[in-house]
Amino acid sequence: MRKKTVGIATLAVLGAMAGAAQAQEGGAITISGFGTAAVTRSNTDDGQFARVNQAAGAGKDARTGVDSNFGIQATAKLSGDLSLTAQGLARKYGQRDQYDAELAWAFLKYKVSDDFSVRLGRIGLPIYMISDVVNVGYANTMLRPPTEMYRQVPLDFANGGDLMYQHSFGDTTVTAQIAMGTAKNITPTVTVNSGLVASQLLLENGPFTYRVAHSFGNVSFHNPDFDALLGVLRQAGLGTVASELDSIDRRSSFTSVGLTMDYANVLAQAEYGKRKVDTPVVPNTSSWYIMLGYRWNKFVPFYMHGDVKQNSVRGIAALPDSGPLAPVSAAVNSLARSPLQSTDAVGLRWDFHKSAAFKVQIDRVKPRDGAGFFLNTKPGFSGPVTVYAAAVDFLY
Repeated sequence: MRKKTVGIATLAVLGAMAGAAQAQEGGAITISGFGTAAVTRSNTDDGQFARVNQAAGAGKDARTGVDSNFGIQATAKLSGDLSLTAQGLARKYGQRDQYDAELAWAFLKYKVSDDFSVRLGRIGLPIYMISDVVNVGYANTMLRPPTEMYRQVPLDFANGGDLMYQHSFGDTTVTAQIAMGTAKNITPTVTVNSGLVASQLLLENGPFTYRVAHSFGNVSFHNPDFDALLGVLRQAGLGTVASELDSIDRRSSFTSVGLTMDYANVLAQAEYGKRKVDTPVVPNTSSWYIMLGYRWNKFVPFYMHGDVKQNSVRGIAALPDSGPLAPVSAAVNSLARSPLQSTDAVGLRWDFHKSAAFKVQIDRVKPRDGAGFFLNTKPGFSGPVTVYAAAVDFLY
């Protein structure tokens, strides 16, 4: 019901924007959209391949829900310097394995000067290099963003505001952004509440874009099963250990650097990120990827490699490894081990229309020390797994 209500609210906001635009003398409203129609399958039914925050994924039977979505965006110019933007997004995301609608963006933007602007409302978070277009498949060379990187902070938007500065110094354009707000993310097993600050600095010069970003805030992870485990530890006289493992209101940060290049038909994109959380049950990680492609007329063959590793210890030394508490220790230690995997992918993009592209991509995913990011795995699952996908990305 919550998702359906949000979908109805999205339509209501878009309707209100149209009415507001018509009420303004000379007012204007523009509507655009994007989408991806895709099918995805793998070579095994022992584990399901999915995107971030999906309840189920693809196995040997091809599925449309892993990589498909549909978005609509409307912007109303309320006055010379004030505008209102809303974006609705439909996809498989969250606790249920079905398509749901959400209000991804809904903000007022005021242009303070030629260089400064302010936004208030529901805004996208500048956590990753392609955060603004992470759901717009047509804007990206690859069929999907690398899971190894883009799963580290599973937040797309926040309720708050931001300040943006953009100015050109000769051949170089500088963009600086700082955003503040609260965000909530619901997965099939965990609810994450976060009050955070996110900032980024971009330098664009000719075919190159350089980026550095940092976000931080206090995060709370609510998991009923984990809370029950902490209760058992406290009852067993391990209250100090339970307090150290507590995942409520913990300090967290994510720092990343990135580079893109589009030079002489050669495309390159790389990003490195480091996550730190002040609790051992949310492991510290480092992740990175690199993508290389070559533009040949309307075709772009490309290769991508991504990886993630854990920087914190993969176990809690203070927990007993034998006796009646051994099962509790094993369950807690499993949370202290971040999923690890690497991916090698090859693909082809064909821009067969001025606003549509056809893509095929084959991923070879290699989990390490566990199931990686695969869902609903069966006993003995280990990988590697080959994932096949084909998609049409479009704008309208």
